[in-house]
Amino acid sequence: MKLEGARVLLTGAAGGIGAALAEQMLERGASLALIGRSEDELSSLTEQLRATGGTVHAAGADLLDPAARIQATARLQDQLGGVDLLINCAGLLSFRPFAEEDPAVIERIVQLNLVTPMMLARQLLPGMLERGSGRIVNIGSTFGSIGFAWFAAYSASKFGLRGFSESLRRELEGSGVGVTYVAPRAVKTSLNTGAVYRMAEATGMNMDEPAWVAARIVS
Repeated sequence: MKLEGARVLLTGAAGGIGAALAEQMLERGASLALIGRSEDELSSLTEQLRATGGTVHAAGADLLDPAARIQATARLQDQLGGVDLLINCAGLLSFRPFAEEDPAVIERIVQLNLVTPMMLARQLLPGMLERGSGRIVNIGSTFGSIGFAWFAAYSASKFGLRGFSESLRRELEGSGVGVTYVAPRAVKTSLNTGAVYRMAEATGMNMDEPAWVAARIVS
């Protein structure tokens, strides 16, 4: 789809990939609605983007709170006048032996990485179908195709997101609404702890810059 004039709702906007995506889509002429958990980071990003003259709306919300998610999404949708493109970029990971993982963290990972994108798609999809156009982009991971040790919960959530994306794509065939699943390899963002970077160095794991990944997603 063409980004010029497109109305885009982006989650995880204050993160490394999200911020790079917002900047690059605004350069392509899109109108943005951003959701982020950190009010300070989101406010700083929004001011920076608006300084370029683009249309940017923003809402701070904890996407793990259903009421907050629904309210923020509805408000931004109204401000944009509709959503043509939903990009599910918010995510959470944990790098530790599964037997030692906090059960609450497991639930948050699955909720944010899998359930939240499904619920956002469910909220916005009817409008897209009514217009006969739109796209849902789910940002997954190579760990959604290859289960990686010490990333069990994260891998499981991304496997699920890939399955959801494939199923929904087939379901929407011929409707005018498309589904894209993007699976970056490791990316240099604040999601990674020092332990992750040490593991990457020890194993020779390649890690990409957020701007490079964002450019591929935009393309």
